[in-house]
Amino acid sequence: MSSPPLRLWSGQTLHKRFFPFEREFRYALVLIDVDIDRLEEAGRMSRLFAVNRTGLFSFHEADHGGPERTTGLRAWADDLFATAGVSLHGGMIRLVTFPRHFFYKFAPLSLWYGFGKNGSLEGIIYEVRNTFGERHCYVARAEGERSVHFADKSFHVSPFFDVSGQYRFTLREPASTLDVVVENIKDGSRTHLANIKARMLPATTSNFLSLALKNPMSTLGVTFGIHWQALLLWIRGAKYFSKPLKPERTTTVAVSVKARAAIAPESRP
Repeated sequence: MSSPPLRLWSGQTLHKRFFPFEREFRYALVLIDVDIDRLEEAGRMSRLFAVNRTGLFSFHEADHGGPERTTGLRAWADDLFATAGVSLHGGMIRLVTFPRHFFYKFAPLSLWYGFGKNGSLEGIIYEVRNTFGERHCYVARAEGERSVHFADKSFHVSPFFDVSGQYRFTLREPASTLDVVVENIKDGSRTHLANIKARMLPATTSNFLSLALKNPMSTLGVTFGIHWQALLLWIRGAKYFSKPLKPERTTTVAVSVKARAAIAPESRP
């Protein structure tokens, strides 16, 4: 049985800093999960959800891909997957992201899951956005039910971390739960961790209404939370890094642990 064109994920995210001092916080979140080839169907699933028009909650294609995107979402994603050697051969692409709430949307991380025709997860795009309105994508080939990828940090996200070191992405193929971990690694040590853990919910009108009542700030609350936590870090004395120039490249290919292990011996003297 095929998956629905739209579904929800309800859970929480944890952020933990390890250096130069430890600090952590977590907050609840609800994400939408759309089949990008079935957006018209997704827009008919609930009176409280719209596609490419204003609604209590909505999804707008223009919110993704960045200003450099000149094609539809499907073609854009296929081209991006190809940079990591991933070909889906027409298989499903599901985008997990924060919904637009009325006129506002901010998605610090959106996940593009690319599946082959046989239904197996073949690739992943981590679409990252900062509060300055900039985007960057990390793309990788999936490695079975659990994938671990490394990529050089290429994009300014937080003023309390410079653009150096690496990201380590740990991803599980979504089933009844969603499980994603992003770690900052610098000089062999972990400096920060962020994760998403959530369970699947049907995209019903009652679930959208529950979201509106329980979390009326919705995605606006995400932006407020980011700035509030930044203020607390600044008060505590975390070092502030000025925003660097936007990188010329908008995409970075992440390498899996398996591929990294295969390359490493050849690089040894």
